[in-house]
Amino acid sequence: DGMGNLRVTKKGIRLEGISEFLLPLYVKEIHSRKDSPLVLQSDRNVTVNARNHMGQLTGQLTVGADAVEAQCKRFEVRASEGGKVLFSADEDEIVIGADRLKVTGTEGAVFGHSVETPHIRAEPSQDLKLESPTRSLVMEAPRGVHVNAAAGDLKATCRKELHLQSTEGEIFLNADTIRLGNLPVGSFSSSSSSSLPSSSAPRQTIYELCVCPNGKLYLSPAGAGSTCQSSSNICLWS
Repeated sequence: DGMGNLRVTKKGIRLEGISEFLLPLYVKEIHSRKDSPLVLQSDRNVTVNARNHMGQLTGQLTVGADAVEAQCKRFEVRASEGGKVLFSADEDEIVIGADRLKVTGTEGAVFGHSVETPHIRAEPSQDLKLESPTRSLVMEAPRGVHVNAAAGDLKATCRKELHLQSTEGEIFLNADTIRLGNLPVGSFSSSSSSSLPSSSAPRQTIYELCVCPNGKLYLSPAGAGSTCQSSSNICLWS
């Protein structure tokens, strides 16, 4: 029924212990014992090839000392229960089907081009920060971009200029209080060339919000009528 560690049974050929093949081995299936794993070992690497009926290579898996490489039209990783696709890759796209993609590196995830997603959310109790240290940050959507901070503040900071622009609609600010800090104060006195109120004048508590032709905002001490025109010399300094 065989010789040495090689046994011929009704189900095929059975090998006991460690076996070494010097030439190619052609089999339909390889099974290990029920109580032990199947180990394929090589001094260099282990390569598994798949070929078609013409002998052409259609898929290859190589386990080497430095890397594990797979060459195929489509690579898939499926869950053990249910067969859900957890990861797939082909020439057109890479799909991650897990419920959550978690990147634990301190530098985060780096994308060379655009990122398309319907939702960006931070971890619970963590702040969400979108930052571009050396270039610009662009968010685009054909039907609008919605930014919501349900239980906290929304802060936008930049080093140079912050532009709010609407090409076909309006910019609507709706809040209990709208504060514009560090606005320059003009003077409603037409005879004074100074942009600051006189120190001898009574303390001014009510101001009128004015705008220059270039869009710059400034304050003008309120009077019985509009004082923006009398204080418009401040626009010359902008």
